[in-house]
Amino acid sequence: MRSEKTVPTAAVDPGPVELRARNVEFEWSATPPHWLPGHPYASHTVTALNLLLPEGERWFVRTFNEALPLVADEPLAAAMRGFVGQEAVHAESHDKVLWNFLDSHGIDPRPYQRQMEWVFRKLLAPKESGSAQARRKHLVERLWLIAAIEHYTAELGDFALNSSWASSGGDPEMVDLFCWHGAEEVEHRAVAYDVANYFGDSYLRRARTMILVLPAMIWLVFRGAKEITRQDPATKDLGFVARRREYQRGVRANLLPSLVGLTWSTVKYFRPGFHPDEVGSTAQAVAYLASSPAARRAG
Repeated sequence: MRSEKTVPTAAVDPGPVELRARNVEFEWSATPPHWLPGHPYASHTVTALNLLLPEGERWFVRTFNEALPLVADEPLAAAMRGFVGQEAVHAESHDKVLWNFLDSHGIDPRPYQRQMEWVFRKLLAPKESGSAQARRKHLVERLWLIAAIEHYTAELGDFALNSSWASSGGDPEMVDLFCWHGAEEVEHRAVAYDVANYFGDSYLRRARTMILVLPAMIWLVFRGAKEITRQDPATKDLGFVARRREYQRGVRANLLPSLVGLTWSTVKYFRPGFHPDEVGSTAQAVAYLASSPAARRAG
């Protein structure tokens, strides 16, 4: 999944880091819809994450806030609070892209956003009825779903840090948005997995939720990309085969992650001894966060 590096990996791993939210701000007025020059479909595919992420991350926050009072391990609880803070800022930052960027280019995100609201606010909402045991079991299932999703956000974060977005002339604001977000995903990549294990150390749950998450993630991202593509006059006539061809062109240019690579990362997750620390580099993530224009402005 990686080739040309956007951010050099620091020589020394810093070890465990204290997770903290960075109140970043971005300016979208000069960002073109095809922010990866010469790659309109690759641009739309990455932009589609802005449609998917806000509701998903708000669901992460709600679920972790539900679980936090039940955690007696203070270091783990502290990591959860840092995770919640970072995910809340991620959701807010991507929300602003929806309204300040997509709307300004005549792309209406509302239909897709309503679908995501149904998925994360209704389908995956906590159980309000049943026994305490049943409600806890449902919480544990949701925590393992988050762990599986966070595996992919970490893989995508690692891809972002090693992509060719910047070197290919990508819009600096959009590149920084996704690299800052990706760096924080790498930074907190083990938290959701450790929390799920704390509540229910079960290989069966881990495997079952991943089987559900991989096809769902791919379908949702491509659905979002199609939603944007059909509203852009420059890409609205791209059919299924043309979109897949354009996706592969983006992969060859190191602008989009390989689906084969993502599938291989899933195989790693099924290995009994797997741990998320195997994904990405904390040193590289911290190095990017120290240089990110948005993170530096946030202080």
